[in-house]
Amino acid sequence: MHEGRIQAAFDAGVFVLKLSGDVRLTLCATLDQQAQRVAESPGLVAVMIDLREATNVDSTALGFLAKVAMAVQGRLEQPPTIVAEHPDVRRMLDVMGFSRYFTLLEAPLTEPASLDELPQVSADEHDMQQRILEAHRILMRMSEHNRDEFQPLVDLLEEQKSDEECSKTHR
Repeated sequence: MHEGRIQAAFDAGVFVLKLSGDVRLTLCATLDQQAQRVAESPGLVAVMIDLREATNVDSTALGFLAKVAMAVQGRLEQPPTIVAEHPDVRRMLDVMGFSRYFTLLEAPLTEPASLDELPQVSADEHDMQQRILEAHRILMRMSEHNRDEFQPLVDLLEEQKSDEECSKTHR
């Protein structure tokens, strides 16, 4: 699998986020930053997420894509659009209930003239754990299936976080 990449463009009120290759939790800090950027974009009229070149999108990355939808909910006339062709990626989107928050398409997408390659935002282990926890909490809010699927992971991560905080307090 090809390492994941993220590109973005904002043109004429349309924010385009393109994910390629194997998109995993190592890119979650970058995705989180883009979710914040979209939420704060003045003049935003549409959000397009292009997953046509994505071969895999893990649950943490999906959580931050969901965060994008939640960040713009109520601000746009139409929900954000995701274009995905890879059968595994489409299946993940369907199973996770993304059709409730996004318009899912397989049709070609007109790309902006230029997409900027986004540098990977670094995150330490603690920051990464926080983002993984946040992403999965977001996914759990999307559907009952996701809640059942990710509750054990969230419980484990919260327990680890609590243990770390206790050990810091007792030092």
